[in-house]
Amino acid sequence: MPNDRSAPADTPGTPTAPADSPRTPTAPVGPLVAAADAPAATAPTAPRGYRAVFAVAEFRAVFAAHLFSLLGVVVSELALTVLVYDLTGSPLLSALTFALGLLPYLIGGTLFAGVADRYPARRVLVVCDLLCAACVAVMLVPATPVAGLLALRCLVAAIAPVFTGTRMAALTDILGEGDLYVLGRSLLRIVSQSAMLIGFGAGGVLLTVLSPRGAIAVTVVTFLASATLLRFGTRDRPARSGDGDGGGGALLKESLSGARLILGDRRVRALMLLFWVPPMFVVAPEALAAPYADAIGVPSAALGLLLCAMAVGHIGAELFVGSALSPRDRSRIVLPVAAVGLLPLVVYVVRPGLPLAVAALALAGAGAAYVIGLDQWFVDAVPQELRGRAMTLLTAGLMTVQGLGMALAGLAAEFFPVHQVVAGSGILGTVCTLLLLAEVRGTAPGRMSDTEGRDRADRHVTSG
Repeated sequence: MPNDRSAPADTPGTPTAPADSPRTPTAPVGPLVAAADAPAATAPTAPRGYRAVFAVAEFRAVFAAHLFSLLGVVVSELALTVLVYDLTGSPLLSALTFALGLLPYLIGGTLFAGVADRYPARRVLVVCDLLCAACVAVMLVPATPVAGLLALRCLVAAIAPVFTGTRMAALTDILGEGDLYVLGRSLLRIVSQSAMLIGFGAGGVLLTVLSPRGAIAVTVVTFLASATLLRFGTRDRPARSGDGDGGGGALLKESLSGARLILGDRRVRALMLLFWVPPMFVVAPEALAAPYADAIGVPSAALGLLLCAMAVGHIGAELFVGSALSPRDRSRIVLPVAAVGLLPLVVYVVRPGLPLAVAALALAGAGAAYVIGLDQWFVDAVPQELRGRAMTLLTAGLMTVQGLGMALAGLAAEFFPVHQVVAGSGILGTVCTLLLLAEVRGTAPGRMSDTEGRDRADRHVTSG
């Protein structure tokens, strides 16, 4: 797909500075000081790395809104699970409450993806937050039946990919399409991973002082706070494509046609699969953490270590790659890190004890650092008018394949020992990833045939 850069896929383009990004002030040149003679050490320098991202006022609003929104999702998931169990006494329905947080992603991300490009981003984000707040508010009504609670849970989950995809695309407007965008995405991912470490703990503490419905009421406030930050902290920009007219039929048509265009492009499809395939296999040890802890005879408290180790590894690696490596180096590590990222899971073949298993999980989590460079490749490959739909579809697919991976791991564990299932996931996932990496290499700019290049250009001409 054509983009504004001529740089190859493994070389990120020059970051585009947003309009409100900090600029280095120019020192006045007077009769006593010549510009050429001014010492370099005294020249003020602009922030770099993650500091440069936080220097953008709009991103600070988006970041704070992300914190509130994520808090609302995590607390509502936990509190709703407890509420459903209190009302029904059914472990199945309680577990189903969690599962319903993943299943509707595919529906929402496919059928409503057109919203992300058809309407102004700020309006979409604020409306999504308000809809989530309204759904959660209805959950507070004592007369709401359990089926209604589960349906509202599905609706919130269906809204989530539209919100996330729109926000991802809006970051390119706020931070540009270069390194600031990549680091901004990295920060939002780090926050999401951190929720696994502190979110459920905070929700558990909240449930010790509030009833489940009281804890759910807190999430209404968090969604409203997110909506307020986005409404007054970000600029109102026009829609990427379309005029917002035409009704639901036109929206559905745009969403499906956008998905066909995105998945029909060989380069974009290969990159999207590289976002999806490793996470599909890496979730196996998390899905099977409880039975594995039981199999190796460790206390239940150790289960928390098995569940948190991967997130700790991911956060640490992402912070290091984002702050210590240059954009070019981040791009260079994408393929090799993706190729070996799942190999630590093969350690499970020896049925490791708790220390070795935790170390292997932390290394597997660190393997996700390849995504930082992949973010730049993806935004370069997707045309601006399809970006919102592409980001929404990316989010929906990622959540769906992780849910599928968990289900398949659980099914396999019915027939094979847990440690063999986890090790097998590492081996099979590595093979699939290596095959996919060959396709990613083959679709790099400059390596595709002239015919493929013309076909991509033709699709872009007709994609508006």
